[in-house]
Amino acid sequence: MNSLTGTRQLVRLALRRDRVVVPIWVVLLGILPPVMASTYEQFYPDAADRATLTAGTAANPSIALLYGPAFDLSTAGGFTAWRLGVFLALFVALGCVFTVVRHTRQEEDTGRQELLSSGVTGRYAALTAALLVSGAAALVTGLIAMATLLAAGQPAAGSIAFGLGVTLAGWVFSGVAAVCAQLVEYSRTANGLASAVLGVAFLLRGVGDSASGMRWLSWLSPLGWTSQLRPFAGERWAVALLPLAAAVLLTGLAYWLLPRRDVGLSIFPSRLGPATAAPGLRSPFALAWRLQRGMLTGWVVGFAVAGVLFGSLANGIGGLVGDSAQVRQIFERMGGASALVDAYLASIAGIFGMVAALYAVQANLRMRTEETAVRLEPLLATRVRRLRWAASHLVFSLLGSALLLAVGGTAAGVAHGLRAGDVGTHIPPVLGATFAQLPAVWVVAGISVLLFGFAPKLATASWSVASLSLAIALYGPVLRLPQAVLDVSPFTHVPKLPNAALTATPLLWLTGIALVALIVGLRGFRQRDIG
Repeated sequence: MNSLTGTRQLVRLALRRDRVVVPIWVVLLGILPPVMASTYEQFYPDAADRATLTAGTAANPSIALLYGPAFDLSTAGGFTAWRLGVFLALFVALGCVFTVVRHTRQEEDTGRQELLSSGVTGRYAALTAALLVSGAAALVTGLIAMATLLAAGQPAAGSIAFGLGVTLAGWVFSGVAAVCAQLVEYSRTANGLASAVLGVAFLLRGVGDSASGMRWLSWLSPLGWTSQLRPFAGERWAVALLPLAAAVLLTGLAYWLLPRRDVGLSIFPSRLGPATAAPGLRSPFALAWRLQRGMLTGWVVGFAVAGVLFGSLANGIGGLVGDSAQVRQIFERMGGASALVDAYLASIAGIFGMVAALYAVQANLRMRTEETAVRLEPLLATRVRRLRWAASHLVFSLLGSALLLAVGGTAAGVAHGLRAGDVGTHIPPVLGATFAQLPAVWVVAGISVLLFGFAPKLATASWSVASLSLAIALYGPVLRLPQAVLDVSPFTHVPKLPNAALTATPLLWLTGIALVALIVGLRGFRQRDIG
């Protein structure tokens, strides 16, 4: 037996386990570029509109903080690379992080990896299989993006560079996740650490692209390298060597660290706790707080930073859309308001709601992690009741998402108010717009509890539900999808505050649906077998 024995079988197992989630995000992300390219021709049909867009973007550095540098907005390809390049690389990187950690550190958390290692499985087989699956997912996403751009009539060189940038970003953060899986002991910590590295990379790129005299910061970020490839704007192929080298070095570091720890342990071992629990840790809620607090803290910080960034862009949104009446109509359709700034704020509030739904799903899936790790069954052997234990985690799913919306809305309102010169009058409208998303967030959370209660093996499909809701609400209005399709997403039914009329009926309906899903899901959990 060599150190890679069993890799092929573990790859097949990983593909089988991810047969729903990975194809969904690969296809959805891969088909977005040609859609954006086609909308460019519609919204900016002549040279005057494109010149106005270019001038407005160049005069507003805060827009570069969000999207990156606009190298060439005179073509559909250049516009697509600017609007989607960084964010597509960001989402692919995030998917690769979760995939690698899921098939490495999470397998050790549950004890399955130790069982596999006791058989005919090499020391490096699990890590190699995880990297192959995540790397293949990033590669397929890049190939789909490239092929669809070519099919849409875009230049071959730019299409190849665009797909290459997306793929290499995924490979770099696959390596980051692999290293994090060796450094820390639990999968939630590894996911959080790798996501934090991704967040820092986004901030470095944003500051470097928007602040004069600090361009060098963008070159420290793998997401900045994606922009600096310059698809459709005089491609610089040598830049691709940077993410390729980083991916190789990070992967090599992960392989070097792996044999220097035992299965189930980490390079940085967890600190031993006291022999007896503190009085404040003797309840299901206290245990849930201990398990959820790190993740919640990271999300709160992320929402605060995002709120400041998005809020600071509100007053400059006019420079992003230029004088194109069609683009203004799209923003107003997304925001449901006649005023462009209010429409933008409504769109940002919707994005906050969709991202908060992802947190709610992650918090709920913590229950499934505790169950599969065989930590729940001994707990239920005591006087702890199932519903009391589940309710302790739902507090973080339901109220934690409300806290995120409050932090994001407040931060955005303060940043917008500071730019506008009047903080007091801008915070309440933005905060109300974000809080209006809460019933829709709870619907997604309720569906995840429903899956956990009746089909625990399909609990991870909650990610697909949240992603589908996000994709429909985010891109449906731009693509003019039929209303029946838009209605699938709970976020479609949320009043588009701050300028739209507040109607309580859809919010009450969404809250009722969420409540029914929660009650039915908890009933299923109460009646089914554990494990």
